[in-house]
Amino acid sequence: MKLIIVSGRSGSGKSTALHVLEDLGYYCIDNLPIGLLFPLTREAATQESPGRLHKMAVSIDARNLSGELANFEVIYRQLQETGVTVEIIFLDADEQSLLQRFHATRRKHPLSDDRTSLREAISSEKRLLEPLSKLSDLYVNTTGMSMYELRDMVKQRVVGRKDQELALLFQSFGFKHGVPLDSDYVFDVRCLPNPYWDNSLRKFVGTDQPVIDFLEKEPATGKMISDLTGFLETWLPSFADSNRSYMTISIGCTGGQHRSVYVSEQLRKHFRNNYSNVQVRHTELPHLQARGEI
Repeated sequence: MKLIIVSGRSGSGKSTALHVLEDLGYYCIDNLPIGLLFPLTREAATQESPGRLHKMAVSIDARNLSGELANFEVIYRQLQETGVTVEIIFLDADEQSLLQRFHATRRKHPLSDDRTSLREAISSEKRLLEPLSKLSDLYVNTTGMSMYELRDMVKQRVVGRKDQELALLFQSFGFKHGVPLDSDYVFDVRCLPNPYWDNSLRKFVGTDQPVIDFLEKEPATGKMISDLTGFLETWLPSFADSNRSYMTISIGCTGGQHRSVYVSEQLRKHFRNNYSNVQVRHTELPHLQARGEI
């Protein structure tokens, strides 16, 4: 039996992720008390014909008792010992984005009250959910991500992944906008020649042929990609052998428009030959949706 636990701070997109899983055949339960995880899995295991109960997804949030949240790791390890395949997806966003989302929807934060402001509730929630965050198989920062982008990411990374398979995401970003918090590896390609300083190339991005031609004529570009692929080919199998399910590899340049985009695309093309679940995401190019080779 496979159990996906979806957690994260309120406003980060847990409901959206759970709805995607439900649409794709998972038996879903929202806001499950942690103490009911064992009874739920036992009930599923005793069914003569488990049917849809062999794939379940539950969301767990800060409305659980603080003592149960603090004790989550013990329950998590015990579940694994029973033979249940447990996968934790943790969603989050920066504080300002969460504040804006609550103001836009005018919803009440579950931890706020007459004595606790919205900002204090958001901060407190982060501390309470740390036991789940540190055990997560996949951490997704949804800052700046639309509901549709999140839906696509869940479909591609979670549902599109075969059991025991390492799912790869190469994402480009701009250092001037900050390093993505959901990165497992971060590589800096700002040392490569910058197409931005060629006025004829500024209107293009790293997926456009003029920029590709510019970068491919530079020997340093090929050497950088060769070194990155060699490093990742050496070490990614070690993560897979240690039961790692997801890897997010972030490639950064100054603005996230040219060099990082090109390098991310080249890495995707290379690794799709050996991994069946490989996506690319360009964080500074919202018109280019996350794409996969599944």
